[in-house]
Amino acid sequence: MELAARIRAGELSAFEAVEAALRAIEHGNGEINAFVALDGERALAAAAQIRPGDPRPLAGVPFGVKDFLAATEGLATTHGSAAFGDWVADHDAVHVARLRAAGAILVGKTNTPELGLRPVTEPVRYGPTRNPRDPALMAGGSSGGSAAAVAAGFVPFCDGSDAGGSIRIPAACCGVVGMRPSRGLVPNGADIDATGMSVVATFGPLARSVGDAAVVLDAMAGTAHFAAAAGRDPGRLPVRVALAAPLGVPVDDGPRAAAERVAALLTGLGHDVVEGAPDWDDEDFPRAWMTTGGAGMRRIATMLERVHGRPLDPAALEPATRALLIDMPAIPDAVADEAASTLAGYTRRVLADWPEDGILVTPTLARLPLPVGGLPSQAGVSSESVRFSTFVRVFNITGQPAITIPVEDTIGVQIVGAPGRDDLVLAVAAQVEKALQTDLP
Repeated sequence: MELAARIRAGELSAFEAVEAALRAIEHGNGEINAFVALDGERALAAAAQIRPGDPRPLAGVPFGVKDFLAATEGLATTHGSAAFGDWVADHDAVHVARLRAAGAILVGKTNTPELGLRPVTEPVRYGPTRNPRDPALMAGGSSGGSAAAVAAGFVPFCDGSDAGGSIRIPAACCGVVGMRPSRGLVPNGADIDATGMSVVATFGPLARSVGDAAVVLDAMAGTAHFAAAAGRDPGRLPVRVALAAPLGVPVDDGPRAAAERVAALLTGLGHDVVEGAPDWDDEDFPRAWMTTGGAGMRRIATMLERVHGRPLDPAALEPATRALLIDMPAIPDAVADEAASTLAGYTRRVLADWPEDGILVTPTLARLPLPVGGLPSQAGVSSESVRFSTFVRVFNITGQPAITIPVEDTIGVQIVGAPGRDDLVLAVAAQVEKALQTDLP
């Protein structure tokens, strides 16, 4: 917001802002590996057209787009894979077009695991993205390139996509803000809708502050009220704090302590804070989750073949991806339908007692980031990877808005609201963010 205001006031030109971003990427990307493709010439040309006084909220602000599913006109989208060719779309995804219309300048594509399948960003094609807070550590995934780009200061914001925590996981690892909006708030467009993944997947912002994330969300959603919501006092609210993960998944001391700290701050801010969790323990959930995800990934692969106009090359897939898409038996429709029904019932149960103005606070992750290469690649969901997703994937199923804000460099806390209450989530997150800044340890 500050950068856009300076450009609007004529204190800094959009050209200078984009040039600085490209220079920062050139200087630091060799170590961090957040960006996998740049569009510098066109970015500078677009920036040169922006003049002081431009009223658009993001006029002249450089940004990056995750290299998975989101089409970018004239710039290749590879999905972190060598198996589908380099698709150069003749159109922008809906949210990308809206960001450009809001004045933002696309400078390049950010790294992602192959087909977004892992909670770490370490594709064979491009190599690992490293955590700017500590380059020995993973950046998280699957929007790891975007989170790292923001944390490194390459650009003020990026987009991400989130089907099972893929915005919130890397945002927590890299110490930035990441939001999964309510289901349907940001249009996915035909490219994702055709796969059936719209039920769980959505695009959202990664930024360095809650206020910035709200401005970006306004642009992505085509609205004009989230920025105002982030600056509004939410009033006294019922807040539940869940420190234990669903189904007894172990939680590290650091993430638990961060959630306890945020709970204490919320109590001090006058909210009605109690310890408790939604009705989220369900022994059938993991199986239904894996079945639905496996069927969805096969639909995505089929869609990509159609969009790219060529069959995928199985030999170019990473072994774990090939096992999931090629080697494993196809999931029968009846089994997929049963899994979807299980998850629908799960959603009804979780939301049954959720107040319209109710907020849930949890650790974002059950564990701290691992060293780069510390999570072995394998087909399916391992017990190790579940510790990254256990607190976050629930809300992809229920469709609720959820944001992670940094409490420490590599530890985030998640704030969740009722469906459609993105405004309330942003207001509380901004309130906590401000309290954290004045309550330094």
